[in-house]
Amino acid sequence: MRDIIVTIIILGSLPFILKTPAIGGLMWVWVSVMNPHTQAWGFATHLPFAFIIAITTMLSLVMTHAPRSLPLTPVSVLLLLFTAWMNVTAPFALLPEPSWEQWNKVMKIMLMSFVVMMVIRTRQDIVRLVWVLVGSIGYYGVKGGIFTIRSGGTERVWGPEETFIGDNNSLALALIITIPLMYYLQQNTDRRWLRHGLSAAMLLSALAALGSYSRGGLLAIAAMGLFMWLKSDRKLVLGALLCLVAPLLLAFMPERWSERMDTIHSYEDDVSAMGRLNAWRMAYNLARDRFFGGGFDVSEPVVFARYAPNPMDVHAAHSIYFQALGEHGFVGLAIYLALGIATWHTAAVIIRLTRGNAELRWAHGLATMSQASLIGFAVGGAFLSLLYFDMPYYLMAVLIATRIVVEQHVRDHAPLAHRARPRAVEKAKTSVAGQP
Repeated sequence: MRDIIVTIIILGSLPFILKTPAIGGLMWVWVSVMNPHTQAWGFATHLPFAFIIAITTMLSLVMTHAPRSLPLTPVSVLLLLFTAWMNVTAPFALLPEPSWEQWNKVMKIMLMSFVVMMVIRTRQDIVRLVWVLVGSIGYYGVKGGIFTIRSGGTERVWGPEETFIGDNNSLALALIITIPLMYYLQQNTDRRWLRHGLSAAMLLSALAALGSYSRGGLLAIAAMGLFMWLKSDRKLVLGALLCLVAPLLLAFMPERWSERMDTIHSYEDDVSAMGRLNAWRMAYNLARDRFFGGGFDVSEPVVFARYAPNPMDVHAAHSIYFQALGEHGFVGLAIYLALGIATWHTAAVIIRLTRGNAELRWAHGLATMSQASLIGFAVGGAFLSLLYFDMPYYLMAVLIATRIVVEQHVRDHAPLAHRARPRAVEKAKTSVAGQP
């Protein structure tokens, strides 16, 4: 039954995608982030839904009369530069075969990230994209939260297999990124049932993140929660709520969970933590030795044997920063960090332009909560190999489109005297020039 439902939804959306490219972008985000076909059990799990949607969306872009150029902003330009640099480093990969296999996957993600940036242009599309992100990850948050309650927190929460969020740590980070977006939607709806539903989704998602037993996730959710409190206009109310809910959630988790979280303070005795440090040192040594880095997918014994302090302890990078460093060198890491800074600055510009403007309240709240999501990703990503996880790139698309809409609104609603001044000056110059 699930296979039929997923297939009908996706195939039924194709005529609408051909008519409106933005729908194709939204469908692509839904399929790539949620992977709904993984929730089926039969034929739908093997159908190339992502490919079908991608081709249909690009065909729609060719046919549409609407603007279809990529917005050239600091974020999009840096993402283009990062993508170009990955294509430079790939031919110099230490392990060509697995590197080119990973390159093929990453380039598809980057291509469709640019497509999403091209088709999401209006406030309506922006809000719809946020809803798609929230629904895609929130589904696993609600499901995982209920599972944690039923198991008493004794079993770990996992994501869908063979996806970016299949690992328990990765799912925790995805949920943490999503919670601020849930809060944004909750604060911008007048429907009581929807507000209550989003409140429950946030609570269950937080519980699912804890139920994943992710230590990096715990640090990320603490950093994200602190930032949300600092940016809140109702610090007293939100602070009281956090002080009430957080202890209850932590008290619900069993002693086994507490013991695992306590290893944060004694990482020297934890095999997993020491393995990550070994992988980080390997990435650093590799980048020092090779200007272009090692290329995609360097977490192999032959590479560790050459660059790691402990060649027998082979681990994935377990850090977006060291993953960028090891695979694409210091230049790749610098571009990636610049991309993160530019994304943060874009949100800051939106906040500055919309402060005190009732008509742009929606954009102000979205930019603020996007920064909270970025804080969560920056902290949690320091312990996970999620450099190519597509959700942050779609969040960049949200901020790019929001800034464009806000700046256009500011220009259109500038004081009449301010807009008339350039024309008056030009007229005066013309009159002076015409005098003998």
